[in-house]
Amino acid sequence: MNSVKMAGRAYHHGALREALIDAAEAIIAERGVEGFSLREAARRAGVSPAAPGHHFGDARGLLTAVATRAFRDFGDALEAGTTGEDPRERIRGQGIAYVRFALANRARFELMWRKALLDREDPDYCAAGDRAFLLLDRAARGAGAPEAPDLTVLAPSIAAWSIVHGFVELALSGAFGTGPEELEAATEQLLPRVLDHLVAAG
Repeated sequence: MNSVKMAGRAYHHGALREALIDAAEAIIAERGVEGFSLREAARRAGVSPAAPGHHFGDARGLLTAVATRAFRDFGDALEAGTTGEDPRERIRGQGIAYVRFALANRARFELMWRKALLDREDPDYCAAGDRAFLLLDRAARGAGAPEAPDLTVLAPSIAAWSIVHGFVELALSGAFGTGPEELEAATEQLLPRVLDHLVAAG
């Protein structure tokens, strides 16, 4: 029987997995990664403390599932932000999408890069992360660029990634202000000008 009944709730196997991910996301958003626990995720999902272990093994497994979902959403945001054939417009659009996703999903975005807390060998996590980088790579090197045999060929993509990710870290730390209007102005007005220097240098 693929259902768990606890605390008056009934879940199909897949629905319980998603409910636990939802609960974990809520905890992280409220308390940060350090405030996360499997027991609290189970309590919020209305299941026994042992239930998360059946789906994720341990806290690392559940956090990896949260990070995987975040990377998928991140990839969707990057894809939506990539428009046109002009390299300058592609990089601008994707950079803005990158920053906006991070600002709107601070806790999830932070978790995506906390490798020590995640299962870096998880195939779903790897696939979601690889997709996001491929989108960045296509924006920086062009959709028709050949697969890169080494990091040297990926230099334009890594340069763009480094600049935008660094911009995110500055924005999250309050370097451009803390109010929504200040952050939006930095994203819309400052970031494109920063990225234009990258394209000009290339």
